[in-house]
Amino acid sequence: MTVRAFPFPRAPRLDLEPEYRALQDDEPVSRVRFPYGEEAWLVTRHADVRTVLTDPRFSRAASLERDVPRVTREDFSGGIVAMDPPEHTRVRSVCQHAFTPRTVARLRERATAVATELVKDALAAEAFDGVEDFALPFTLKMICELLGVPYADREHFRHWAEAGLATTAISEDERWAATGRMWDYVAALVAERRARPREDLISAMLDVQSATGTVSDDELVVVVMTILVAGYETTSTQLPNFMYVLLDDPARFRALAADPLLIPSAVEELMRYVPLEANGTTPRYAVEDVVLSGTRIAAGSPVVPASVIANRDPRVFADPDRLVLTRDPNPHLGFGVGAHFCLGAPLARLELRVALDVLAATAPGLRIVSPDGVDWKAGMLVRGPSRLMLTERSGS
Repeated sequence: MTVRAFPFPRAPRLDLEPEYRALQDDEPVSRVRFPYGEEAWLVTRHADVRTVLTDPRFSRAASLERDVPRVTREDFSGGIVAMDPPEHTRVRSVCQHAFTPRTVARLRERATAVATELVKDALAAEAFDGVEDFALPFTLKMICELLGVPYADREHFRHWAEAGLATTAISEDERWAATGRMWDYVAALVAERRARPREDLISAMLDVQSATGTVSDDELVVVVMTILVAGYETTSTQLPNFMYVLLDDPARFRALAADPLLIPSAVEELMRYVPLEANGTTPRYAVEDVVLSGTRIAAGSPVVPASVIANRDPRVFADPDRLVLTRDPNPHLGFGVGAHFCLGAPLARLELRVALDVLAATAPGLRIVSPDGVDWKAGMLVRGPSRLMLTERSGS
């Protein structure tokens, strides 16, 4: 069997690498070699990816004892993302009991006010950067308010979060240093909230910890750090991605401006359509022999689920390479599935819906200034614009 180098050569913009489609059609379970770590199986069909992410025959905790397939020299995986149930369930419970959809819904009014103010300020200029002037400050303010992190510390927070998802954008020594500084900062913040509780998520998690005794202080810090990174960096990348996709074909954005009721289903379709992950998702290890699409996966083998192409599987999604803002049903895997389903999904959905709602209502004539006004991230685990110059003025 052919062993392919992975990740595949990066496609431009938000295009999906053609190797994925070829494998999904002809070799849905294939062998790949990452720059570092052992060889792995890559699965590309929706049913197989879902099995790997949900079936207890696949383990994340096993990765702690293996030379994990990865794109960085050092193995940065660990914490809650490297746990299996019941340990994972125990640690995650402190957040699940405190970070509920109802908790997030209370932030809707605040999110609308923040987004409205940012858009108003941005539109005062002839052109503005949808990343630096809107998406980043919006998601930073929201995660800071949710966690009770002082917004004055946002630049530290932003650096640590971006370091957590870097591959070659910063050195590995810098990444380790950033992780250590983030740990110290969050640990101090947790101690401060224990002494002086507030109306924020950290205080709510401390209440759950005190009532249940299910997690240690160190585990609580890990949960907060996970939310901090996932709740900021991924959403602050997906929002510019969504803006780019909608404005690259102006009819899409005009459709939302004309009918805001489309926005919830549009967010779900954009989560399916946009290939956020640049290097596959974290590997799972088979704990017993498993057959996927007719291929036997031996016990102990690492398997990398490729959600980006699973979300384009024609066996599940009609016309999968077309953006259909009204698509229903839409069983996409954009937030993951199973035990490791994204903790911040309720917050992300809220932020993405509010942001698009405010943009469509306030700036229905918004457009990309020019192709030269878009730059793209490099050396990160996620793909998206690093600069997205926008305007509502004609002829600029």
